[in-house]
Amino acid sequence: MTGTISADSTVPTGRLGALRELDHPGRVFAHLGPNWFASVMGTGIVANAAVTLPVGFAGLRAAATVVWALGALLLLVLVAAWGVHWTRHPDTARGHAHDPVMAQFWGAPPMALMTVGAGTLLLGEQWIGLGPALAVDWVLWTSGTALGLFTTAWIPYRMMTTHRLARDSAFGGWLMPVVPPMVSAANGALLVEHLPAGQPRLTMLVGCYAMFGISLFATLFVVPQLWHRLVHHKTGSAASVPTVWIVLGPLGQSVTAVNLLAGPAESVLPAPYGGAADALGLFYGVCAWGFAVVWLALAAALTVRTVRAGMPFALTWWSFTFPVGTVVTGTSGLAERTHAVLFVVAAVVLYLGLVLAWITVAARTARGSYRGGLFDPAGGAPARPRVPC
Repeated sequence: MTGTISADSTVPTGRLGALRELDHPGRVFAHLGPNWFASVMGTGIVANAAVTLPVGFAGLRAAATVVWALGALLLLVLVAAWGVHWTRHPDTARGHAHDPVMAQFWGAPPMALMTVGAGTLLLGEQWIGLGPALAVDWVLWTSGTALGLFTTAWIPYRMMTTHRLARDSAFGGWLMPVVPPMVSAANGALLVEHLPAGQPRLTMLVGCYAMFGISLFATLFVVPQLWHRLVHHKTGSAASVPTVWIVLGPLGQSVTAVNLLAGPAESVLPAPYGGAADALGLFYGVCAWGFAVVWLALAAALTVRTVRAGMPFALTWWSFTFPVGTVVTGTSGLAERTHAVLFVVAAVVLYLGLVLAWITVAARTARGSYRGGLFDPAGGAPARPRVPC
């Protein structure tokens, strides 16, 4: 087929094969919310987590590099598509911040940027060299950190002032806007050694620890509300159940962050604080890891129960990927620090589960995107929460 189709075209998509579930192809950009960037997060973490595993497998790094490249390409495509969305449908784009569900996923774009940036440094260096890889990572980390700090304050502010929420509105997505600073802390640890010694490294390290605290304390406010909702109001809509897995994100990423930050802290911080940072990586890490395992079991049980009753595919299924990936990187960090067989085995098993989940969700997303149904406003987000009367 030749020529172009405008956003207002009325050509039946059934004749085109692709996008047949949409009224016309231009509708692809009509409701492109920030939740789509979760696919970049979920793809990128598969690549990054492979690098951290305490054991190596033949061909693993090469496969991880291909996955990183796929995630980077997906990021470029989504940024371009989102630009079209903001240009053609500015009212809808701005309206996402007014939606009590979609607003939470404003945390996905900054985490997508930083995930691809970390992968560029860890895996892309072999392709483009250390200098360019560092430059890309700095750009993506800086932009992701700035946007993430903004969402950490902006979205809760909207929740406190304009969103209408009921007592049972809490869901795992509430963590999305407050997790980016934890990702900044973990990925920022990789950049400390590339700064000049002295105040630049110290400032970066202290800043990363501050962002670790920002996200950790915000998480401690949100998780009890989610627990209360699940106990008193149950899981709610089937499409929103996968978001229960998001709790693993700040837990696993916090374990990853404290262990990565302990490395440069030993040489950057004055005694005895370098040693204290090393101890924090172990003792906090093991405690948080234990709770993450319990939450993983709860999330898995709730998911299996929902699947048996019928759980439709939605973009919320990407919650099965990035959060689990952070537990993999956190577990790998503990394995490196303790050399405990428990953590080595757990990291490998969790990574195999992550890969299986990613293959499943990526295939379903590709299928839904080809047909066009995921671009419908009801196809990519969980059900809206009730509002008070």
